[in-house]
Amino acid sequence: MAFDGVFLHQVVKQLQPLVKKRINKIYLISDTEILFLIKGYQSFQLIISAHSSYNRLHLTDRTYPTRLSPSNFIILLRKYAEGGIIKSIAQAGLDRYLTIEVDSRDDIGDKITTQIYVELMGKYANVILVKDNRIIDALKHIPPFENTIRTIQPGAQFTVTAPQDNKLNPFEITDVNIEDNLSKKLIGFSPLLAQEVSYRLHSQSYSQIIQEIKDSNSLYLTIINNEEYFHCIPLTHLSQQYQRFEICEGLDYLYFTKEEKERIRQITGDLFKFTRKEVNKLTKKIDNLLVSLEEAMDCDKYRHYGDLIFANLDKINKGMKSVTLNDFEGNLVTIPLDERLDGKGNGKKHFTKYRKLSTGQKYINQQIDIAKENLEYFQLIQQQLEHADFNSASEIRQELENHGYLKAKTRKQCSRKIAEPNYTKIQYKDKTILIGKNNIQNEFITFKKSNRFDYWFHVKDGSGAHITINTSEPNEDEIRFCAMLAAYFSKNRHSSSIPVNYTLVKNLKKIPNSKIGKLILKEYKTIYIDIDEEKVNAYL
Repeated sequence: MAFDGVFLHQVVKQLQPLVKKRINKIYLISDTEILFLIKGYQSFQLIISAHSSYNRLHLTDRTYPTRLSPSNFIILLRKYAEGGIIKSIAQAGLDRYLTIEVDSRDDIGDKITTQIYVELMGKYANVILVKDNRIIDALKHIPPFENTIRTIQPGAQFTVTAPQDNKLNPFEITDVNIEDNLSKKLIGFSPLLAQEVSYRLHSQSYSQIIQEIKDSNSLYLTIINNEEYFHCIPLTHLSQQYQRFEICEGLDYLYFTKEEKERIRQITGDLFKFTRKEVNKLTKKIDNLLVSLEEAMDCDKYRHYGDLIFANLDKINKGMKSVTLNDFEGNLVTIPLDERLDGKGNGKKHFTKYRKLSTGQKYINQQIDIAKENLEYFQLIQQQLEHADFNSASEIRQELENHGYLKAKTRKQCSRKIAEPNYTKIQYKDKTILIGKNNIQNEFITFKKSNRFDYWFHVKDGSGAHITINTSEPNEDEIRFCAMLAAYFSKNRHSSSIPVNYTLVKNLKKIPNSKIGKLILKEYKTIYIDIDEEKVNAYL
């Protein structure tokens, strides 16, 4: 990755159409992401991330989930910037921060100017709201005991990041020495860009390279062993093929999926912790119940003990801890005794234990069945969370709240009902395929969205997505593709020859009093499929 000062310089050029436009809305996406909706003759979305690894800002056309409850910082940002006009967007030299200056009105209508400082410096990335050189608030606070030179706290004097005086501006010089360490000599040069420029200097002049950087409106991405390298010029020194994107489009491509997982964990992170805790608890419970069942299955020996004690009452007195007696077949049997009781008392105690264990066998088996069903359910939830997008994760939370496993955060959230879940819909040639990625979506697409004569697919003997295709006579290619999807969204995803059941929706039936999403198949066929991930991902 190389979101360095030079790359930021090119991104800032892409943001200039926002100048003199109105900030219409400001939303919190996650703990580190903010979305600005900006309107003029044309509408724009500006995303700013202060994530330690994925910090960036760029225009976006994607749909991002927004928090229901804004943070204190977002409330203040809305107060001072929402409805304001962007006066300027300027980078400080080639440092990794920029200033968005906003003109707005205060509560009594007087004109005020505030600055939004966006600092993109790795773990020190931040968004700071400043007025009259005083910090109103910041996305991340830095108290004096953490940094005595630069405090980021409401009310503190704002100090800009110190410039790198010992470095040269690469756009203001005409040549460099090929032996120089360019990342140490030139401001805004990351080691990656320095390596690329040094490599090109063998065949191009420095002026030509800098001009190519200045003229670039693109992001060039090279992937090596799943590691991503990008900049605003092709990274030819890596000697690999590259992909070209418009700068903002490329940043969306790079970061959207990465931060989506982080976003899910921030907003629904307690779900992972809760389901993991439930799985561990149920696993231990089943182990303990199996031990109890084993003991209960051996209950006849306590009846045998009772019979022998009552047949030999004259040999047992209080204070004895055990007694060895001949049973009815002449074998010696050692019987444990309660030294506080006499013969009759010990005999009754063993008979009581026999009746308790005998009766308990049925109860323990019932509890084992219930615990196994719950364990299977929470293991399914765990798997669904691993593949969930933000909306799917929110629906999983709603499902757990509906079942009483989790307490709703607010009354409003508890009572809110989603008319239609956020299932996935793809067009495969001339057919429509629906994919459910959680129990709510699975039940909806199977029993409410699909026709009785649509075909339904699900991985055999395992948990996974429900897949439906709107045809009663799927051809072999459609069957294989839907089976691939069912296998792809299952716990068997990385296996081969994965068995997938398929049948008409009319052959499915809900299991009475079972958890949502569980059903039985009256009749079905099975196909064994290997996943072609390239084909699946092309459609997803």
